[in-house]
Amino acid sequence: MLKNLLLSTSLLSALALQAPAAQAQNPVPTLDGKPALIAGHRGASGYLPEHTLEGYKLAIEQGADFIEPDLVATKDGHLVVRHEPIMSGTTDVSTRPEFAARKTTRKIDGVDTTDWFASDFTLAEIKTLRAKQAFADRDQSHNGKYEIPTLQQVIDLAKAESARTGRTIGIYPEIKHSTYHSALGLAIEDKLLDQLKAAGWSEKTSPVIIQSFETANLKYLRGKTQLRLVQLVDADDVDKDGGIVLAAPFDKPYDFVVTGDKRTFKDLVSAEGLKEIKTYADGVAPWKPYLMPAKQVIGDDGKPRDLNGDGTIDERDRVLLPPTDVVKNAHAVGLFVHTWTFRSEPKRLASDFKGDPAAEYKAYLALGIDGLFSDFPDQAVKARNAK
Repeated sequence: MLKNLLLSTSLLSALALQAPAAQAQNPVPTLDGKPALIAGHRGASGYLPEHTLEGYKLAIEQGADFIEPDLVATKDGHLVVRHEPIMSGTTDVSTRPEFAARKTTRKIDGVDTTDWFASDFTLAEIKTLRAKQAFADRDQSHNGKYEIPTLQQVIDLAKAESARTGRTIGIYPEIKHSTYHSALGLAIEDKLLDQLKAAGWSEKTSPVIIQSFETANLKYLRGKTQLRLVQLVDADDVDKDGGIVLAAPFDKPYDFVVTGDKRTFKDLVSAEGLKEIKTYADGVAPWKPYLMPAKQVIGDDGKPRDLNGDGTIDERDRVLLPPTDVVKNAHAVGLFVHTWTFRSEPKRLASDFKGDPAAEYKAYLALGIDGLFSDFPDQAVKARNAK
């Protein structure tokens, strides 16, 4: 029985490897035929605390083409860079006694969330905070060293580094929780466009790409700018068979919830959904499993197999499935495809990649993706540039 099970597992792994391996031999071209774009995800967040000027600069030094600032608004209407309006996970705010009373509960995308919110702080107050590494399993030695940057500081950095390096460094801002900010009277969209215009960036050829998980704000922006726009596509999880799991608030754009639209993120990456995205955006950015899922190997006992025998079930115990048609269908309607998030730790890599992040990059690049977001930009650039 064990021998048959091992043979079955080996066969599954071999079959799963066929798709990326075959693709790698005959890589699909990107939409414009140019090398895939590498975006430093929240900077070089695998090495330094996310969304800091130091992290962005490291990403640029490592060869990233774009740096990604996530945008939230302060109480006095300034755009600052944090992954979420809530701040305890990425700053030292919870240790600051002067701000203890600011902890409160608000609804974000319909979910009651208790934390410290950027929208309850002035810019001057946020500037007293310091960033920390959000992942407990990553280097914590830089915690407390770096301030929270504004969008303007990120723009200035990109321009300065472009001049220093002699290559164009772009910014890839994400508008976080558009509906939430608008309800507070702190809408991000026009403020963002105003700052970009002041920077001289308002054309399709400008080194800027704007992204959002919501759709209404992207449609609004399409009527006001030629800058490239990208529809992000989320999900809650992946099931044992590699299927996308949808659960609120990660099941659909929140503006769909508000308007009663029954469609989900899965619908957005259907052939019809992609055609609609093309009417208001230039690209689509789905979570990686939408492009190439991975499944667990289930034993006779009905439980997932611990393929590497480390006593833990994680990504290392999944095997790749054949790629989906999302890239092909998106390219067919003229949308470029960017995907996220690439992380180099072995526990975040499917078994087929054998702990080697370069193998994961190459498999996805072979699908013809036009860009990717990585916490480790140096490794992404190295894999892209490998002959």
